[in-house]
Amino acid sequence: MDVSNIIDELERNRKVFLAIFRGLPSEFVKWKANPKDWSILEIICHLIDEEVEDFRARVRHALENPHAPLVPIDPQGWIVDRNYVEQDFQTAVEKWGQEREESIKWLKSLSGPKWDNAIDHPQLGKITAQSFLHNWLAHDYHHIRQINNLRYSYHKQNSGDPLTYAGKW
Repeated sequence: MDVSNIIDELERNRKVFLAIFRGLPSEFVKWKANPKDWSILEIICHLIDEEVEDFRARVRHALENPHAPLVPIDPQGWIVDRNYVEQDFQTAVEKWGQEREESIKWLKSLSGPKWDNAIDHPQLGKITAQSFLHNWLAHDYHHIRQINNLRYSYHKQNSGDPLTYAGKW
């Protein structure tokens, strides 16, 4: 996939996520199918942090300063450390939308980026700027799937119907 196509898809996914998050019942925002799962609120807070401190920062790092060590991040720890469960859902959705818009603007402004620049990831070895970009898009898809699974589980629980006619989930 061409870099411009990835950027376009990241931009389209902004609309997808904003549509998915629009008009959700307030009781659903913190609902979990089981205690180990993430709620919609925790997912959107995670998406904000990943947008800013992981993918945008790491693509920039690989493009601009590939020989410097990566700044460590802790996405799993952020859930508790940043108190995701107490954040305001609508504020978080708006912030993520703004941050994704900023990411797209920045990506489209790049002039002659060196997508082959690679950084040394402590667990994964060499990762190019382009690979970070591909993974950014894959991360979107991962969370779209996660959100759809959560919405399905919530619907199934609250409908009182086995939903067998809908097809195998």
